[in-house]
Amino acid sequence: MVQINEALCKGCGYCVKFCPKQILQIGKTRNRRGHFYPEMTHESACITCAVCAMMCPEGAIEVSKGGDDA
Repeated sequence: MVQINEALCKGCGYCVKFCPKQILQIGKTRNRRGHFYPEMTHESACITCAVCAMMCPEGAIEVSKGGDDA
């Protein structure tokens, strides 16, 4: 599961560009800072590789496997 902290996002698009499954896109909603933040298009296709989180310069993305394995 990919969680995006909209408040921290500056809309750079690195997560979108580097997602190997291309399941992120820049959304149409602005955050409080005026930036358009990304949203998932096909959550079921996510492989939880965390490339999006690694590429985020703001640390606005957190990736977890989901389920009860925490």
